[in-house]
Amino acid sequence: MIESIIQNLINALQWGSFYALIALGYTMVYGVLTLINFAHGDVFMVGAYIAFFVASFILSVLGLPGWMALALTIPLTMILTSMVGVSLERVAYRPLRRKGAHRLYVVITALMCGLILEHSNLAILGASRKAFPPLITEHVYTVGGVSFTNLKIAVIVTAVLAFFILQWI
Repeated sequence: MIESIIQNLINALQWGSFYALIALGYTMVYGVLTLINFAHGDVFMVGAYIAFFVASFILSVLGLPGWMALALTIPLTMILTSMVGVSLERVAYRPLRRKGAHRLYVVITALMCGLILEHSNLAILGASRKAFPPLITEHVYTVGGVSFTNLKIAVIVTAVLAFFILQWI
């Protein structure tokens, strides 16, 4: 019984860490642009696909080991995904802010940008699942009937560190 509760707490911490990092992104975008960017989750999706293709390229074409592929995939994905976000801001949001458009128009534009990203993804890549290439060997640890992986712990630690660092800044 207690193992089940602890297992659920670890799983909840992992999923909560994902959601918290996405919420942190929403908060940072709102702080900079002063608009709720409803396309943020879709930019996150595009970033995941960029990471998928970059990692697959590095592993299959360049033949680098997983840890080196990870070290290259993270900065390349950050750069390419930020280019997507900056392009959206320049093409869709900035012209509306320059003209002093009502905030409702900006929100509608953000929703439309999200729909364009979603449906473009469906049209180009389809709806089938894609397995992300393993960049880090996953180790399963079992302590007292509770199982967790090094990847779950890494996600939780990353989220906590991100929050502390941004709070400090």
